[in-house]
Amino acid sequence: MSVLGYFDGKFIDVENDKIIGMEDRGHQFGDGIYEATRFYNGKCFQLKRHLDRCMSSLKKVRMTVPYTADDLAKLHEELIEKSGFKNGVVYFQFTRGTAPRDHHFPNVKPHLSMSIRSSEVNEQQQAEGVKCFLTEDIRWHHCDIKSLNLLGNVLAKQAADDAGCYEAVLYRPDTKEVTECGSSNFFMIKDGVLWSHPTNNLILKGITLSVLLEDIAPAIGVKVMEKEFTPEFALTADEAFITSTSLEVTPCIELGGKVIGNGKIGEITLKLQKAYKEAVKKECF
Repeated sequence: MSVLGYFDGKFIDVENDKIIGMEDRGHQFGDGIYEATRFYNGKCFQLKRHLDRCMSSLKKVRMTVPYTADDLAKLHEELIEKSGFKNGVVYFQFTRGTAPRDHHFPNVKPHLSMSIRSSEVNEQQQAEGVKCFLTEDIRWHHCDIKSLNLLGNVLAKQAADDAGCYEAVLYRPDTKEVTECGSSNFFMIKDGVLWSHPTNNLILKGITLSVLLEDIAPAIGVKVMEKEFTPEFALTADEAFITSTSLEVTPCIELGGKVIGNGKIGEITLKLQKAYKEAVKKECF
């Protein structure tokens, strides 16, 4: 198989097996949820947190699926084993199913699709940092759901790319609060304190965010402030970084055209970055 995948009960060749119908609700409405899990040394990192978030998203969009978290964990193991990859990412999504186009929920079985790719962490980005673009957060008010509706994120990421930046840092135009990024969470450090937007409906509770705030920061003595802050305050940061399953902890060295700190990875960011890698090694090696 050229690209290994899984769809509704069987392993498939993603490139050649055409399995998504024109009336799939994910295709027509974005009616579905997704997750992306990273594996190292053939083992998923923080899979339970990913699957818990998946089940939470399914509940919030009122979708009942014939899979348990244990079922999904076993499918991850099988997919990784069949692929032969040591390091990479598993992407999976549920859509509400295929039915004649109508806004109401159809009485059909949801679809599960999964794919896997080999992938390495970008060590250069982690060592040198990335530039970030500031732009308005135009998305809906349920960003805590990992939904397939990502057009707002796509437009923000493209605006960042057009400006020569890697990521878009978003802020709500009405409340002037920095929320998160186009495809990652945003953190800033000011006077030794790690600032993060509260994990409410305006941001996705990232798995890397959870590991940092709940496990790592308390363990290494970094004070955490989960509180709203403005773009103006973010521009005064001593350090900043972004996080995601694929990015791990990646420094932000420039925000909105302004250099953060001395333009290099900060001391606290470096500590968190190293502690995260140690957590990966402990769980997966």
